[in-house]
Amino acid sequence: MSSPETPFRCGMIAIVGRPNVGKSTLMNALIGQKISITSRKAQTTRHRITGIRTEPEAQFIFVDTPGFQTQHATALNRSLNRAVTSTLSSVDVVMFVVEAGRFSADDEKVLKLLPTNAVVLLIANKVDRVGDKGDLLPFVQEVSQVREFNEIVPMSAKKPEDIVHLLKTLLPHLPEGDPIYGEDDLTDRSERFLAAEILREKVFRWTGDELPYTSTVLIEKFEQEGRLRRIFATIMVDRDGHKAMIIGQKGAKLKQINTDARLDMEKLFDGPIYLEVFVKVKSGWADNEAGLRAYGYE
Repeated sequence: MSSPETPFRCGMIAIVGRPNVGKSTLMNALIGQKISITSRKAQTTRHRITGIRTEPEAQFIFVDTPGFQTQHATALNRSLNRAVTSTLSSVDVVMFVVEAGRFSADDEKVLKLLPTNAVVLLIANKVDRVGDKGDLLPFVQEVSQVREFNEIVPMSAKKPEDIVHLLKTLLPHLPEGDPIYGEDDLTDRSERFLAAEILREKVFRWTGDELPYTSTVLIEKFEQEGRLRRIFATIMVDRDGHKAMIIGQKGAKLKQINTDARLDMEKLFDGPIYLEVFVKVKSGWADNEAGLRAYGYE
């Protein structure tokens, strides 16, 4: 652990940005384990997910926020945006994530939401996709005109050496203090929550762009007998047509979703899983404030 000359540090770091800049992939790379779901589609992350990484000199507590929604003022999107803004008021450092070489009007809207007194690092992610690295300097200068950053980190979340460099850059910005979580803790979320998130990811993966975001997952029952976990889940959708999409021909797509989710759960929970999945229709659930709270949205 840390010595008297180098006191231990512990702090909360928000990962913010518009949808689809790679926030969840970055979170998983920082933790070294998949706890935040990813997909090509925007609005995959819907909850604040806390990921914990403990090193000899510090405990990094990362908060992966939903991508800030700049369109479609549904109750669900308002809930997602509240999750982002409330997180920003309680963290020590903000990592503002953009795609290297691309700074859109939506990125700028998110950047202007950040408190003026916050410690903010500009994370230019997906730098491996930039063909001409000479384009990076003008890009960074463009973003820096909107606000000053404490640090600028061009990186790829897929490169372990970039993750190590990012942790070293974050370290001096964390306050001194004792760890909040145990050194083996990876997240503050329950297995029940993580099971729902894994299943929801597979729904998005297997329905492609056909299914709108009016679908969610409820864990009806989560039982453990020794190492075996029995999980009964419901995928809730807005319309009958959406239900047919998820079930697929002769149930083939639902079977694939179930198998993929079960394998991921077995890897994360390190034990066998019995998973049973149902699909139900409940129209208008995503635009009902009271209903959203019942389904775990803030």
